[in-house]
Amino acid sequence: MNRFVKFGAAAALAAVVSSPVAAMDYAGKTITVVIGYGFGGTYGKYARLMSRHLKRFIPGNPNIVVQSMPGAGGIKMTNYAYNVMPKNGINFLVPPDAMVVSQLLRPKRVKYNSKEFTSIGSTNQTNTIFVLRSDTGVKKWDDMKKIEVITGNTGPGSTSFLIPKMMKEMLGLNIRLISGYKGSRKTVLAMEQGEHHGTGFNWLAWSSSVPHWFESKGGKPPFARAILQTGVWADPDLPKDVPMMRDLVDAKYQPIVSFMATLGIIGRGLALPPGAPKDIVAPLRAAFDKMAKDKAYKDEAKKRKLRVIHTPGAEVQKFINEAIDNANPQVVAAASKMIFGTK
Repeated sequence: MNRFVKFGAAAALAAVVSSPVAAMDYAGKTITVVIGYGFGGTYGKYARLMSRHLKRFIPGNPNIVVQSMPGAGGIKMTNYAYNVMPKNGINFLVPPDAMVVSQLLRPKRVKYNSKEFTSIGSTNQTNTIFVLRSDTGVKKWDDMKKIEVITGNTGPGSTSFLIPKMMKEMLGLNIRLISGYKGSRKTVLAMEQGEHHGTGFNWLAWSSSVPHWFESKGGKPPFARAILQTGVWADPDLPKDVPMMRDLVDAKYQPIVSFMATLGIIGRGLALPPGAPKDIVAPLRAAFDKMAKDKAYKDEAKKRKLRVIHTPGAEVQKFINEAIDNANPQVVAAASKMIFGTK
C-alpha cells in the first residue's frame, strides 16, 4: 500500500458512514463553499470540481456555488468561517492546508480553533514543492548559497511564505521574500513575467497549470525546475532526484520540519463551521466519500489534471485534533521564532 495515499485507517472509517440519507432537506437550497484564495489555483479548481459533483450525492440535489475570500494565506477566510459564517448547514469552507500550522505559529493573528471545524472529507494530499525558474542558474538547492533568488508569496499563512522562509533560515540560502499575491495562479503568472524567481506550492498547483514549464525541448533547459519538497513522504509524481527537506537540515531543525510536513495531509476538501447541525455530518461525509470514489468525478479530475487521493472526514478530523493536542510547545515556539521572529 502506498503510504502517501493512505496515512491511516481511512477505509474502515469510511465504512462507518455508508448511507447518504440526509438529515436536512436540501431540495431547492443553495450551498455556498468559500475558499481563502483566488480561483486560478488548486483551491478554486478543486472547489468548483466538488461543487459540480457533490450535489449528485446529496438528496435534494442542491445548487452549490463557490466564493473567494483571499487574504493572509487563507487566514482571513478561516477567521471569517469560524466567527461569522452562518451555521445553518448550507455554508461550507475549503480549509487551507496550513490551517493547523497557522493556528499554532500565529496565535495572535488566528481567530479560530481548527478542532472546532468539522471535516467532511479531503480529495487530495500533496507535498509542497519549491520551484525556481531555470534562468536563475539554480539547478540544485545548495546553488542558492551563492545565487540570490526572489520568491513570491500569498501571505504569511501560506506555504509560499512558510517553505521559502524555512529554507532561508535552516539551510542558509540567499532567498528574498515578497508578499501580496492573491492566490497561487497570480503568483505563478508573476513568476512567468519575471516579477520573482519562484515559490513553494503543492505539486498540483504546478502540474495542473504550467506542466510545460518542466519539459525540456530541443536541447534547451526547461523553464522551471522542482528544487526541493516538504512533506510526510516523497511525492510519487515527482522525479526521485528532488530531495526532501528533512534529509537536508541539521538535527536541531528536524522536529520543526516534521511539524511543518503535515501541511499536505489536510489537502483539498470541505468542512463545516463550528456550530453547524451535528445530524448532517454523517450524511455529508457519506455523500463526499461516494463523490470521491465516483467514476465521473475521477474522470473529470483527471481531465483537469487534478489528482484524487481521498481521505474520509473522520480521518482528517482525527489528524487535525491530534496535531493540535500533541504539538510540542518548544518545537512550536522555535518554529515561530525562526519563521516570524516571535516567541
